[in-house]
Amino acid sequence: MASIFSKIIEGELPGHFIWRDDRAVAIMTIAPICPGHVLVIPTAEIDHWDDMPPELAAHCVDVARSITKAIKSVYDCNRVSLQIVGLEVPHTHLHLVPINSMEDASFSRARQAAPEELAGEAAKLRAALKAAGNTAVAE
Repeated sequence: MASIFSKIIEGELPGHFIWRDDRAVAIMTIAPICPGHVLVIPTAEIDHWDDMPPELAAHCVDVARSITKAIKSVYDCNRVSLQIVGLEVPHTHLHLVPINSMEDASFSRARQAAPEELAGEAAKLRAALKAAGNTAVAE
């Protein structure tokens, strides 16, 4: 059975995309720790991140790096946390969270976000990615 992320990637479920290429997508999470919390997801449904082929893992990290630069340009943060947890959905995904302290990276701070809020945050990040010259920005 397809994961919820595969259903979002295929358009069966809605998602607020900021990045899409042939190997990875990035979407706003519906339960952000803070505004700007993004998920980078390989299009291939791979449960454990350490089972990703090295070239796919490298690509996902490169996508995360590009998105991190956009996050830093949009949000007032000292760092962007990169976390791979993998307990909630059996499909590898990288969390990017703008942070100023260790407490800012805690999943205990996650909350459901309204679709309008996610759409607004996605628009900001897409604009920053486009301004930086990225060509895989989702429309």
